[in-house]
Amino acid sequence: MDKIKKSDKGWKNGAAKSITFIVTKDCQLACKYCYLVGKNEEERMSWDIAKKAIDYILSRETEFPEESVIWDFIGGEPFLEIDLIDKICDYIKKEMYRLNHHWFNSYRFSFSTNGINYDTEKVQSFINKNRNHLSVGITIDGTKKKHDLNRIWKGSGPEKGSYADVVRNIPLWLSQFPHGATKVTISSADIPYIKESVLHLYSLGIHEVNINCVFEDVWHEGDDNLLEEQLISLADEIIEKRLYNDYACSFFMERLGKPLDCVKDNSNWCGAGKMLSIDAAGNFYPCTRFAQYSLRDKKAWIIGNVNDGIDYNKLRPFLTLDRCTQSTEECINCDVAEGCAWCQGENYDAADTPTIFQRATAICKMHKARVRANNYYWNKLFHQLESEGKQELYETLSYKKTEEPC
Repeated sequence: MDKIKKSDKGWKNGAAKSITFIVTKDCQLACKYCYLVGKNEEERMSWDIAKKAIDYILSRETEFPEESVIWDFIGGEPFLEIDLIDKICDYIKKEMYRLNHHWFNSYRFSFSTNGINYDTEKVQSFINKNRNHLSVGITIDGTKKKHDLNRIWKGSGPEKGSYADVVRNIPLWLSQFPHGATKVTISSADIPYIKESVLHLYSLGIHEVNINCVFEDVWHEGDDNLLEEQLISLADEIIEKRLYNDYACSFFMERLGKPLDCVKDNSNWCGAGKMLSIDAAGNFYPCTRFAQYSLRDKKAWIIGNVNDGIDYNKLRPFLTLDRCTQSTEECINCDVAEGCAWCQGENYDAADTPTIFQRATAICKMHKARVRANNYYWNKLFHQLESEGKQELYETLSYKKTEEPC
């Protein structure tokens, strides 16, 4: 499953309600770093469940007061269920109009896709019908070597990478979504290919590359040093070729790596609890990462269902989450805390007990490596632009927003 969070994260300043339909737990791929441990071909959402979920949500405007909404569709691979999705979206539009709902004309349909089925007739018909309210991100990991290392076809026999099946659809995608961003996932095995992969994605015409290290505890001794080396080399290339004028990479953000004051900034990194996810059985979750197919060691955290509604007592703990309630003193007082991410579902899955208040820190050393490389990038860029009398350009670039992937 490809979770690109995404340019949608900044839509309406991130204040839109995010409602996710897990339309299938099937996927054509078996990506080695995928956190979905329970993918299968059987659990597919029915129209009856989808309709009940929509009716429940749209009939309770006071419980969903956000001015805007993102209707998100994931899997597995969501476009495997394009017929159902098309029916769902048509019904949502019709009902929002019929009810004169406050979300009417302030909504988005959002997709993260592996890109394999992107050019099919049904998917293209859906895109053409909903273009004005649509966000689609295709996941491509970089060069063929990096992409095919992890993003392989499902099935027995020799591993078969999916790069060729995805890259052929990138031109079509960019012609329809010219500002489309992709997300690159980093795991231990593919660190040596980061620089060439980011540059390759730029060469394909993708102007925004969002990157994150997997949150799971997969890192080996020395991985942080390798990451720093790759990012410094990438920084040199971006600055020397002045790629910063037209391209962005989320690994380089000026505000990254500063201390945080819990009094001034104690917000939770993750939106779990503010979002709502629905699976094929009609169960509600605070985030897809709390559904059973996302969890290795814990039981699903169900907060209701389409028949009985949301149990706000089960949701309540998520509403009290902030940085300090789940972080160690070391994390709270860290000199480079800003930009250090976490996933609420991974926190829960990796915790010693069934709690959401124990922050997983497997990526700590990777974050610190990223900060060191980020400092190198901005220091070098500042001195170069200062020597050229272009301090105003530095200010513009340092305030340029790049989405931080979830």
